Amino acid sequence: MKLLSVLALFCSLTFFLNSLSAAEQPNIIVLLADDLGYGELGCQGNPQIPTPHIDSLASHGIRFTQAYVTAPNCSPSRAGLLTGRIPTRFGYEFNPIGARNEDSGTGLPPDEQTIAERLHDQGYTTCLIGKWHLGGTADYHPFRHGFDEFFGFMHEGHYFVPPPYHGVTTMLRRKTLPGRQKGRWISDNLIYSTHMGYDEPDYDANNPIIRGGQPVNETEYLTDAFTREAVSFIHRHQDKPFFLYLAYNAVHSPLQGKKKDIQHFTQIEDIHRQIFAAMLSSMDQSIGKILKQVQQSGLDAKTLIVFLSDNGGPTRELTSSNLPLRGEKGSMYEGGLRVPFLMRWTGTLAPKQTIDVPVSSLDLFPTFAALAGASLPQNLDGRNLLPLLLQQKTELPVADFFWRQGRKAALRSGDWKIVQMRGTREKPVWELYNLANDKSETKDLATELPEKRLELQTRWNELNAQMKPARF
Repeated sequence: MKLLSVLALFCSLTFFLNSLSAAEQPNIIVLLADDLGYGELGCQGNPQIPTPHIDSLASHGIRFTQAYVTAPNCSPSRAGLLTGRIPTRFGYEFNPIGARNEDSGTGLPPDEQTIAERLHDQGYTTCLIGKWHLGGTADYHPFRHGFDEFFGFMHEGHYFVPPPYHGVTTMLRRKTLPGRQKGRWISDNLIYSTHMGYDEPDYDANNPIIRGGQPVNETEYLTDAFTREAVSFIHRHQDKPFFLYLAYNAVHSPLQGKKKDIQHFTQIEDIHRQIFAAMLSSMDQSIGKILKQVQQSGLDAKTLIVFLSDNGGPTRELTSSNLPLRGEKGSMYEGGLRVPFLMRWTGTLAPKQTIDVPVSSLDLFPTFAALAGASLPQNLDGRNLLPLLLQQKTELPVADFFWRQGRKAALRSGDWKIVQMRGTREKPVWELYNLANDKSETKDLATELPEKRLELQTRWNELNAQMKPARF
């Protein structure tokens, strides 16, 4: 009976994919938020900041409650998303920032195939708009990783509006305020804050906005500019299959909210939170424009749209909340790794689905490749989600979720998770949690259940032996 059910599933999937190929390959749009916390969307339970357009993806499609990324910060997370491989398999362990983006050996290795390359070779027109952060030198340019078009920037962040910050309220981190004070210094449109204890990074240093391969002078608020370019791309390529990777830098710092958006959040007392709310609201409005263009182009039934964040929110820095999860960006607790994850494909995916099966950004590569009719590389870590998305299965092949970043590490196996956030490589200190009963990771069971902890440690060590040393 099990063999017959497997054969039936195979035949139904084969028929589905063949019928897609005979008619038209679906368009694929990935909307990636930057540093958006697990608990910030309306569909995730936050009533404070309306996000109706993003929420509509959940109400007209699927919301995953246990979706993970491959690292608790930007660059290795994006490396995993685009390659379908745990980034430490190819030495992509850490998060390059500032001048490190310009190092000749820092970036996504040229021999790692991206989903953009795979789809391009299936006849797709491919485009990256927004943040790259996978290498800032020529060897790592998006054009050399399968993208036909590129509009955005190469490093980890960018000002939404440069000085003198017209039309926005800007909040910048500083070590010290005027008069050698601590706290906040507020003027009409500029706020200095010492709450993090260090200065705002030099985001724009040698990091221009680029169209293709040439710097351009962009005057619009950057979220709006990226949306403008995405709408144009959809309109220009509506007659052919396309892959659009729209990687917003919202809600990543620097904190800059449009004044007209901040006016909608005067009920929030803290100006810090007001600016964040304005940035998230602006991104939601932009996604509304993307969805409108898809509809106007007659592509609703031909387009799979995916929304997720690259990692958990940095709560102290941005106020970006990961509740009810523990931890934040940079942490191996759930708040650093579990993200909002939504999918919509009108007429193909049943609406108003909530899926509790653990999934990963690694699963996007094999899913997209299958939809495009491409063969799957044998070295992928992700799984094809189609049987789950099409309600042909309620589970996926068993997979362990592995993370490593210096002395920080984690592994999820089934409902169990071990976390290393302290200790050393020689003497690691592992914590143990049962996520089915304790998704907030409040009760460490490592001492109470040493056999289970050792079982997961052994599995982590087995996977770790397959990984490469950090390249940078």
